Amino acid sequence: MASRYRNCNHRTSAKVLFLPLLLLLLHLLLGEVAGFPDGAPADTCVKQRANQPNHGKARSQPAHTNPFEVVASSQTFHPGQQVEVTIYPVHQDKTFRGFFLQARDANSNEWLGEWVQSENTKTIPECSAITHSDNRDKLGAKLIWKAPQNKRGNVYFTGTVLQDYGNFWSELVAKVQAQP
Repeated sequence: MASRYRNCNHRTSAKVLFLPLLLLLLHLLLGEVAGFPDGAPADTCVKQRANQPNHGKARSQPAHTNPFEVVASSQTFHPGQQVEVTIYPVHQDKTFRGFFLQARDANSNEWLGEWVQSENTKTIPECSAITHSDNRDKLGAKLIWKAPQNKRGNVYFTGTVLQDYGNFWSELVAKVQAQP
């Protein structure tokens, strides 16, 4: 009779151990599905699909459907100059949740300069990038890029704007604001 109770206790112990493991696994899986609410990780710069989110099977939407503008105040720079880069919806009723932008030298395509961290942003200095630091709806973003102190030339800004986890537009290149 004692062996019968031992088997029962063994089964109960296995169930008790299995439940926390199952909950941990679900937490890890759901955490992966939730994505990066605090912005892109630094390795976004060097992944196989560089500058694009790693959101499972979701892929960038066609460029002609992009409802957002990315506009830079200049494409030329001199030492220490600040360039404003703005993200906003084409139609006022659209919002976005995230972004990832890089500054690149127009001649060499190398990462260039640094971003000024501001409210609700996170900089990634390793690759001259900036990203969102929360996943709340945004009506726009004003970002400031700072040119290197020892260089002048041409810069372009490229990256991704995310409407939500599964809808994003990548390989965007900022338009340059017309100079008066």
